[in-house]
Amino acid sequence: MFENLSNKLNRAFKVLKGQGKITEVNVASTVKEIRRALIDADVSYKVAKEITSNIKEKALGQDVLISVSPGQLMTKIVADELSILMGKESVEINLKGNPNIILISGLQGSGKTTFSGKLAYYLKKQNKKSLLVACDVYRPAAIEQLHVLGKQIGVEVFSDEKSKSPLNIAKKAIQHAKKSGIKSVIVDTAGRLAIDEKMMKEIESLKKNLNPSETLFVVDSMIGQDAVITAKTFNERIDYDGVILTKLDGDSRGGAALSIRRVVDKPIKFISTGEKMDALNIFHPDRMAKRILGMGDVLSLVERAQQNFDEDEARRMQKKMLQNTFGLDDFLSQLQKIKKMGNIKDLVGMIPGMSNKIKDVEMDNESFKPIEAIINSMTPGERSNPEILNGIRKKRIALGSGSTVQEVNQLLKQFNQMKKMMKIMKKSGPSGMMSALGMNK
Repeated sequence: MFENLSNKLNRAFKVLKGQGKITEVNVASTVKEIRRALIDADVSYKVAKEITSNIKEKALGQDVLISVSPGQLMTKIVADELSILMGKESVEINLKGNPNIILISGLQGSGKTTFSGKLAYYLKKQNKKSLLVACDVYRPAAIEQLHVLGKQIGVEVFSDEKSKSPLNIAKKAIQHAKKSGIKSVIVDTAGRLAIDEKMMKEIESLKKNLNPSETLFVVDSMIGQDAVITAKTFNERIDYDGVILTKLDGDSRGGAALSIRRVVDKPIKFISTGEKMDALNIFHPDRMAKRILGMGDVLSLVERAQQNFDEDEARRMQKKMLQNTFGLDDFLSQLQKIKKMGNIKDLVGMIPGMSNKIKDVEMDNESFKPIEAIINSMTPGERSNPEILNGIRKKRIALGSGSTVQEVNQLLKQFNQMKKMMKIMKKSGPSGMMSALGMNK
């Protein structure tokens, strides 16, 4: 979502490229481009001016070290300022109380119900039992959607279609949670297409009477500065504890994520990308700032890997690699786990220095499908021992996978090259691996 902003900021830093020192002239030129990039990203002029004034002040007060270029120093200053703008540090959700009550608010279409399901799944992965409560009494589809999500993730959903009182439904749900030993109650409330007094009074009443440990405001990041205005209005009425930004995988310009913390002085606690129940991440301002500037996000990449890769299985795979018994079925298994980590382009962009290199490359998880189809068209024996694949077998595999013999050969060639590197690494360690890659020449 921040790709356009990233490109414009990197162009701004080029003003300083090749400069031996930071001067008032080249800093002014760079800061002007940064301000323009922020405004184009739908950051309010007031916020953009404030952050660029801070950047200019810090840049002119810095002495450039021999080992650091002016461009590198400016990138570091901008990363720090963006991090401060978005909150500097991540803020955890408050789960105090028995049960703890989490009240979800926001406009209709912001993704409240989907987020409620994602939050329940997030807590479940931490072995925390939760109860989803359907309090949108105006939209039967919302109640049905919550039941579908609950069934999908294995979390109980409480609803009472006979009652038209969200408060009564929520109170009954809390009593049920207490009797059942459920620690978290997630209350999904009604939204509207626009802010109206009836909706605001209803959510005010729910907060006052339920006394939730956490009140979260869900906002669609695709609506830009309107998201910030809505967030401000809601905060003035219900004084919520944190913001959830949804649809961050869309093509919005990112102004909401950059501005909302400064305007409402409430932390962004989670960001939601995509419809899948595991597409929910804690918001880390410092990591997001680095990603915007193409500096990567190794910590988030490692955390996603830890969530999807079992340690015992990883050791088994490592043993297979070292013993040269790693087969195509193992390769397919690892490929499927990588897909669960998220969009492949997003993952590659977390590697420092890679976001600019892949910005014009078409890359998504659909590109894995031909590889999966080829491997799935093989017999178990062929997957574990690809050496037995002759011309007749390859023709059968190509026909079964909707590919060509050339594509089957290409996959086998790449797989054999990978195995060769593993063998060299086993014998020679890191230096052997560098030789295999041609890095010692």
